[in-house]
Amino acid sequence: MFAVIKTGGKQYRVAANDVLTIEKLSGDAGAKIEFTEVLMVGVGADATIGAPFVEGAVVTAEVVEHGRAKKVIAFKKRRRQNSKRSRGHRQHNTTVRIIDIAGAGKAKKASKKSDAAEAAAE
Repeated sequence: MFAVIKTGGKQYRVAANDVLTIEKLSGDAGAKIEFTEVLMVGVGADATIGAPFVEGAVVTAEVVEHGRAKKVIAFKKRRRQNSKRSRGHRQHNTTVRIIDIAGAGKAKKASKKSDAAEAAAE
C-alpha cells in the first residue's frame, strides 16, 4: 500500500518503512508525527484519490533525526566592475520513517452497481 502526502509545500509518495528527508518539522527524535494531508492512498488501480484530501486517511511517521542539507552557494559577479558577492545557505530538514498508512478502507468510493445491489437486497 502507498500514499501520497503533502508536507512542506511538496508531495511525497510513501510506503511503510520508507525513510525520507523532508522540510523541518517540530518534534524530538523518536517522536510520532501524523500527516493528515493525504492526497492519494491505496494499492495499484484501487487507489483512492482525494479532492483535495482523502477523508479519514492518516499516515503515521517517526522522527529519526534533524539535520541540515549541503550548502548551496549563490555567487554573483558583475564582469569588469570589480564586483562580486557570495552567499551560502543550508536548509534545515527532518528525516522521518513511515510507520503506518491508515484510513484507506474508510475513504473508498462506492460504485453505482453496488449501491443498486444493496437497495435491491433490502
